[in-house]
Amino acid sequence: MPQTRGQKRYLDMDAALKLFFSSPRFAVAGASSDPSKYGHKVFAWYLAHALPVSPLNPRAPTISVRSTTYPTTASPSALKDASSYSLSIITPPAVTKQVLREAKEAGIQAVWLQPGTFDDEVIEYARREFRAAIGGEGGGGGEGWCVLVDGEDGLRAAGREGARL
Repeated sequence: MPQTRGQKRYLDMDAALKLFFSSPRFAVAGASSDPSKYGHKVFAWYLAHALPVSPLNPRAPTISVRSTTYPTTASPSALKDASSYSLSIITPPAVTKQVLREAKEAGIQAVWLQPGTFDDEVIEYARREFRAAIGGEGGGGGEGWCVLVDGEDGLRAAGREGARL
């Protein structure tokens, strides 16, 4: 497949997954206390895999998952040592674009755009601005790359499999 300008670094999703899961810390933009929302499910996935994760939510000071309360951070720019994080995003496309801008300015290198969080413009921006941007068509599910479906493969690619609570 010939490379185009916006795709040059993203033809090998395995490499992007490895880079994403090689980060020492993770954050989930759109984390939620509501178990029916994907922001809750994705945050819980990181916890279940014993990964150091911070919930991002500008509207709630805390979120609760499995009877435990976690303090939230308002935005990627408010993370201490933000460049050490990979960021999963579960927000509407209009919000995702702003989250990506803040993440880029904060020095975050890898992002995962969950299904439903992006449009063509947002995915192009992510692929252009980050070392690794996971999202779009593909993955093991029918709706695109999702940490709930494809995260295990990413953990294996980064040599982090095994830890699960």
